[in-house]
Amino acid sequence: MKRKKRANGDGPVTLLVGTQKGAWVLESDRDREGWKMGGPHFLGNIIQHFVADPRDPEVWLIAARTGHLGPTVFRSRDRGKSWTEAETPPAFPKAAEGEEGESVSRVFWLTPGHESEPGVWYAGTTPFGLFRSEDGGATWEGVRGFNEDPIRKKCVEFGGTPDGPITHSILVDPRDARHLYLGLSTGGVFESEDRGESWRTLNKGCEADFLPDPNADWGHDPHCVQLHPLRPDRLYQQNHCGIYRMERGDGEWIRIGRNMPKKVGDIGFPVTLHPRDPDTAWVFPMDGTEVWPRTSPDGRPAVYVTKDAGESWKRLDGGLPDRQAWWTVFRQAMAADRHDPVGLYFGTTSGEIWTSANEGKDWTFLAAHLPRVLSVEVAG
Repeated sequence: MKRKKRANGDGPVTLLVGTQKGAWVLESDRDREGWKMGGPHFLGNIIQHFVADPRDPEVWLIAARTGHLGPTVFRSRDRGKSWTEAETPPAFPKAAEGEEGESVSRVFWLTPGHESEPGVWYAGTTPFGLFRSEDGGATWEGVRGFNEDPIRKKCVEFGGTPDGPITHSILVDPRDARHLYLGLSTGGVFESEDRGESWRTLNKGCEADFLPDPNADWGHDPHCVQLHPLRPDRLYQQNHCGIYRMERGDGEWIRIGRNMPKKVGDIGFPVTLHPRDPDTAWVFPMDGTEVWPRTSPDGRPAVYVTKDAGESWKRLDGGLPDRQAWWTVFRQAMAADRHDPVGLYFGTTSGEIWTSANEGKDWTFLAAHLPRVLSVEVAG
């Protein structure tokens, strides 16, 4: 029997945690006060993304890199009790004899399809690639309209991040299954209104100092893009060059991160949205200078919240270390539940899991000594 989906989010919370060396599951009681940890699943494998299907709470998918066996997708139909590898994982077509082909080095991002399309999933890869499954993740095919797009090929040639070119932030408009967005690091934000058959750039207003030429409308580096389900024409973006917001009708990004404290800056990876308030969003700033790998600014990590769509920001660090904490949070490693007040969760590059049951005012330590956390998602 399938579990009934909780629309109001007043029940126990399940966190799906992907790390550099396996996956873990944290489950709370109804009050989010007692937690127990299960796992690891796929110990030793890189778990880039661990996602639940909102259309069927029994179904979980994992994007994994399995050592010398390479990138793949695993799926569970019983909330992680058993797993099956995809029969046909995301992969580019074999090149013709004498031609140079492409190969997927990792499956980076997973997104469930529209509510009206049960079984449909999207996957983003390195190098830049978009793939679709129509059977719950068992078999995957490339979205030709994207994978063969000339701009996509230019982005591949232009390069990527220190970890390679990344396809991420695959978004499905809740009003229209044909309307998609995605982010490329480095490439920019792209939009399709025909289920991926054709694409246009959506980067007007974004700043960048590394474009292929000053007039290029591609080559940007979005770190994370989010669409609010109650206001689907509003997009938020955490970019290599700041925090942005867009109203789709305007067609231009506005840098709302300029209102962040200058000492902290507005560079980071994740942006997390309030499930019921399109004006409320949380970000996790990092040191955006030349420090690499990234750290928290001055070793003093904090979440920042806006409740007015970026006009102002407030620091939320109650319970977090106030010195000598040199970790940060990756783009997939921060999430929110649907409780009232909203619960927030993030995983760190030093293997810790933190939670706040009051929308970020106070933070509590949930887990330590995990491998580097790559993703944190809330399951139904």
